[in-house]
Amino acid sequence: MSAVTSRPQPRKPRKPRTSKLGWNLLGLLVVVTAGFPVYWMLNTAFKPAKDAIDPNPHFFPSTFTLENFGRALDIADFWGPVTRSLVVSAVVVVIGIAVGLLAALAISRFAFRGRKIVIVGILAVQMVPLVAMIIPVFLLLNDLGQYDKLTGLIITYLTFILPFTVWTLRGFIVNIPKELEEAAQVDGCTPTGAFIRVVFPLLAPGMVATSVYGFIQAWNEYLYALMLMSQQNQTATVWLSNFITKNGTEYAPMMAGSTMMAVPIVILFLLVQRKMAAGLTAGAVKG
Repeated sequence: MSAVTSRPQPRKPRKPRTSKLGWNLLGLLVVVTAGFPVYWMLNTAFKPAKDAIDPNPHFFPSTFTLENFGRALDIADFWGPVTRSLVVSAVVVVIGIAVGLLAALAISRFAFRGRKIVIVGILAVQMVPLVAMIIPVFLLLNDLGQYDKLTGLIITYLTFILPFTVWTLRGFIVNIPKELEEAAQVDGCTPTGAFIRVVFPLLAPGMVATSVYGFIQAWNEYLYALMLMSQQNQTATVWLSNFITKNGTEYAPMMAGSTMMAVPIVILFLLVQRKMAAGLTAGAVKG
């Protein structure tokens, strides 16, 4: 009997470690680039005011102080603008999600005449620069008696946050198979019941992610809040301009105020971070 010789199995090619190292370095560069402004804000907020204008800046503060936060609270009313910003941002998100969800559902699930025109219109609205609409918005709100009112500011924010909400939620709804709704209807659910019991739970992470981004857009908006609101009704972003005086800019108190303004966003993100991560990865359906 002759011995049977077996051929050696070919080895699988190994991925080069240099490629993985390069991606890690690129990721580290992105993190440092995005995180350095936040670090510098905190660094300036906790250092003495004289060190903030030092021509030779130090990357690590020599001494820590809380005087800048006291100065930020004393220079102008802080809680009033923050409260107004919270109210405006929360109302915009609630209305935007409620209306945007219905609009996104109609665009995604129903075929009607002019559907493509609606989709193109949503994209076109997002491409219009906000600065180009200041004068028309001002004249319209003035005619409606909504100038220098929170309701007018809410309506204005909805004009650019609502299209973003509709377009984002449409992407999440499209990635949910229609067969799930059809199966629920076969089991006896109505179309509304199938949406509430099947689609809505799958859509919840996407709604959370969209709400957070909408809240951040409304919270950080500066141009319309400056042009449409008086100093008595200013929002948190406009409140920061109080640190620019005729004697110069008080950078340390301004950074302290910016740090306090960032706290609500950080708290919101920490509360919904799990849903946020799930919403960003939603739509990965196994075939």
